[in-house]
Amino acid sequence: MTEIHRALRLPKALVGTYLAISVLTVIAAVVLRDNPALVTDAVWIRTIIVVLTGALMLSFAVGATRGSAKSYLRLRVSSAVMVVAIAVLVALPGFLPLWVRIEQGVCGLLLLGVVVLVNGQRVRGLFART
Repeated sequence: MTEIHRALRLPKALVGTYLAISVLTVIAAVVLRDNPALVTDAVWIRTIIVVLTGALMLSFAVGATRGSAKSYLRLRVSSAVMVVAIAVLVALPGFLPLWVRIEQGVCGLLLLGVVVLVNGQRVRGLFART
């Protein structure tokens, strides 16, 4: 196992957890679809976007663990952008039902961990050498 792979093991796991929670949220929306107070149009749009971005970020994390500097940069940028987007959407009053706001808050915290780890001196230093 390379040093890069070891350094990115936790960020990759956090992104994988983000994706898994996102998929479970879509499943929950399907189950709750007959309750318009819990599953709005915004919920459908947001949850599907989150699954897609989660899958993309996981592909970036996998590429980065293999030493791809481009994937590493994409992971750094996408995780930071998603944290900001989540914070804005959760803060908008009435935009998402409470259960999705809570789910998005958890996802935001997971991605915040990714942002901190992949922008840390250790990981940046590993990619500066490649």
